[in-house]
Order: sequence, then structure tokens, then C-alpha cells
Amino acid sequence: MTDGIIEENVSLVFCGIFCPILCVRGVSSSIMSSPAEVESIYDFVVKDIDGNDVSLSTYKGKVLLIVNIASQCGLTQSNYKELTDLYNQYKGSDFEILGFPSNQFGGQEPGSNEQIKEFACTRFKAEFPLFDKIDVNGQNQAPLYKYLKSQKGGGLFGDSIKWNFAKFLVDKNGKVVDRYAPTTSPSKIEKDIKKLVNA
Repeated sequence: MTDGIIEENVSLVFCGIFCPILCVRGVSSSIMSSPAEVESIYDFVVKDIDGNDVSLSTYKGKVLLIVNIASQCGLTQSNYKELTDLYNQYKGSDFEILGFPSNQFGGQEPGSNEQIKEFACTRFKAEFPLFDKIDVNGQNQAPLYKYLKSQKGGGLFGDSIKWNFAKFLVDKNGKVVDRYAPTTSPSKIEKDIKKLVNA
């Protein structure tokens, strides 16, 4: 377990400043099975940022970093830049980043899917898949995020996502192996990604 969980339980109030964001394909979350029947993330079907259904089984055999993103957060600039750098470095090595926009934290992702995609692609030249805007907490939370949180909790203050840019690392078999706080920079996760990619 990384120290990201500890960081996640510290106050993230400072993040309510301003934040940019990412680009590419995308997804919204629907699922074919109940959480109790889910064996891996490959059991989920989501919608991409263009509204197309995508089965996460498409990513079998790849290491995944799943991130809830936002365009007007204090963490946007650094996270988008480092996520893009990671993607460019490892995209040819069975690695994908999946970005899920969410407007649940300070209303910092207010735009439409089209606006989010344009922002990420033009400002950050992001090439990793982007998905439909979703809720990551609460009654209307996407089933995928309910599953992710059930696999890797958030520590002392509960399993809920604490802010924009929380991160889940998934191995090549679809198993959630780690969770990182919004304040954990993508560059600090590189060693864990490299280990799984080379496994």
C-alpha cells in the first residue's frame, strides 16, 4: 500500500483553487453484473466521452491507471502534464490511463463532454482515453467507482473519493492493486507502473 492513502486522509481543501485537464476517448459507467458478482474491472461496460459503449475487457492484458479528472482544479496543471508524460513514455508497453471527468468536487468540471475533450486535447495534447462525466461518490456513483473503492479503501476517513485526481492502479489481470491520494503526483507512481508493466 502506498503512502497515498495516508495523504488522502489529510485535508484536501487547498485543492479548491483552479485546475486544467485531459483528452481522447472516454467512458460513462454501466455494469452488467451486481458488484457482488464482479470478478474484475473487465466486467464493466462504460461510455466514452463521445457516448460510445466500451467494455473494459478491451484493456485485458494492460496495466491501467484510472483517474477522476477535472479542468478547474488546483491540481489540474501538474496532474495533466505528468499523466501525459507517463502515457507517452509507457503507452507502447501495455499501459493505459483512463480519465473519468467528475464535477463533484467544488464544481470544477462544469463543461460538456465536448468541452472537456477539447480542453484536454488542445491544452495538454492528451492522447489517453477519456470517458463520460460521472459521479464517483454518492447515490448516483458509477458502478465502476463503487467497485474500485470496494477493492481499495480510502483509509481512516472512509472509502469515498476525497477530491479530483484520485488514482487507482490496476494490473494486467484486472485486479486493483493500489490507490493513491489526489495529492500523489503521477510521477511518484511511475515506479509502481513500471513494476507491473514488466511483470
